Amino acid sequence: MTLRFANQTGRCLIGHAEGLRLESYLDGDMWTIGWGTTRINGKPVTPGMTITREQAAEYFNHDIAHFEKDIATLVKVKLTDNQFSALVSFLYNIGTTQFQKSTLLKKLNAGDYAGAAKEFERWVYDNGNVIPGLVTRRQKEKELFLTPDD
Repeated sequence: MTLRFANQTGRCLIGHAEGLRLESYLDGDMWTIGWGTTRINGKPVTPGMTITREQAAEYFNHDIAHFEKDIATLVKVKLTDNQFSALVSFLYNIGTTQFQKSTLLKKLNAGDYAGAAKEFERWVYDNGNVIPGLVTRRQKEKELFLTPDD
């Protein structure tokens, strides 16, 4: 397994989509802090937690590294840097378990890059409702996935 890293465009996409909050907040049914961090040192984020911007950056980098490793393990086809980075953003939002079961991963590993890109559009729901922020995020992830590297 070759170690890869999300590019700056992908990292910015995640940071912008997640937003920075230094006090814990409920995101759906999950307590979250920083740029979308849900676990710190293996323990779930809890109500009333506060962190510094520096801690948020540390947790953000840790979370991204986790998903970079998962993609390197789960994806069996060659990826451009932009494709890899788009997938890091996607996993950062939906988690590894959902990705493992996804049609996106199945199509990608079958070499159907166009079909995999189309799958981003399906991941815009929360409890059966279309979430505008997810629509925007998925459009940006799909665009990055389809953009050739410089």
